[in-house]
Amino acid sequence: MVPFLDLQRQYKQIEEEILSATRKVYEKGRFVLGEEVSAFEQEFAQYCGVRYGVAVGSGTDALHLALRAAGVGEGDEVITVAHSFIASALAISFTGGIPVFVDVDPETYTMDPEALEHFLRSRDRKGRRRTLKAILPVHLYGQPAEMSAIREIADRYQLVVVEDACQAHGAEYRGKKSGSLGSLGCFSFYPTKNLGAYGDGGMVVTDQKDLQEQLRLLRCYGEKKKYHHVLKGTNSRLDELQAAILRVKLKYLDQWNAERRRKAQIYTTLLSRVDVVKPVEREDVRHVYHLYVIRTQKRNRLQTFLQEQGIGTLIHYPIPIHHQRAYQELGYLKGDLPQTEKSCREVLSLPFFAEITDSEMEAVVETIQSFFALPGRKAGGRQGKPS
Repeated sequence: MVPFLDLQRQYKQIEEEILSATRKVYEKGRFVLGEEVSAFEQEFAQYCGVRYGVAVGSGTDALHLALRAAGVGEGDEVITVAHSFIASALAISFTGGIPVFVDVDPETYTMDPEALEHFLRSRDRKGRRRTLKAILPVHLYGQPAEMSAIREIADRYQLVVVEDACQAHGAEYRGKKSGSLGSLGCFSFYPTKNLGAYGDGGMVVTDQKDLQEQLRLLRCYGEKKKYHHVLKGTNSRLDELQAAILRVKLKYLDQWNAERRRKAQIYTTLLSRVDVVKPVEREDVRHVYHLYVIRTQKRNRLQTFLQEQGIGTLIHYPIPIHHQRAYQELGYLKGDLPQTEKSCREVLSLPFFAEITDSEMEAVVETIQSFFALPGRKAGGRQGKPS
């Protein structure tokens, strides 16, 4: 038996620190927007290499409020990708904006700058550029998008860049941390993340004072001071207990990410003779492997076989956002985003977390090898570079 994820292993390593940190919160008796939240905001912002952090209730709230702070509103279009969790699009919808999708790079699964450029040129010719407001690249599976090209395009078209870094805590692009690469960076602290709370939580980081001031209003009812509301905000606040837990875990994030990178290399080496497409890490990034994702045309059968052998896997994500029923009104058709659709048919996330053992990874790969060795399963397995 190899679990897809085991959060208890990490907890056991830091149990005493966690209990001590949460006990202090109970003893102080302050549970919302207190010292722990303020300290964590400062520490995480510093970790990301920016001036400000604003802690909120979830990663989805971080995206939503960041877009609102950036000025996205009713009828504004935001460019993003459809190979992501649906929260990337929902956050746009919550502002009253409209998500529009461009295709992904077939090797990294992140926004393809060429597809972005093509879309914007086409939109220019149609005279509809005025409705575009922002670009929301997603740093998927722990690898940053091609931010230099995306930022250059955004500047040329006068669009705001908001990073969806919800799967990329500690990832780097050309020496800069994710979250520091756009006007605003958004993180989730859902328990399964590289930096995960023991409940929901999120944060927006930024270098811009005016944006962080707007975010602080938006997260707490639009309240300038008690009972004085200057805009229509919401209630989205990280609580003190989660902040205390995250402060403990932040100290270990680089260590855990290094372990993820080491174990990802083990998987890649073990899979070198297996007919699957393995993750590609660009030379100018530091991938933190939130997930270890392979591709094969036999994905569904492989997943079933692994499950029968007691090995947990997941698919991130089987249905692209532009094909979800919730977004059918956008009118996307099959084939509109070919690389996105191909990825969603073929990706499979293997068991992976910092504490997974080498022997467990060896067992996973041996089982995958046995699947491809079965009669009738060798042909057509090798894909090489995705097309």
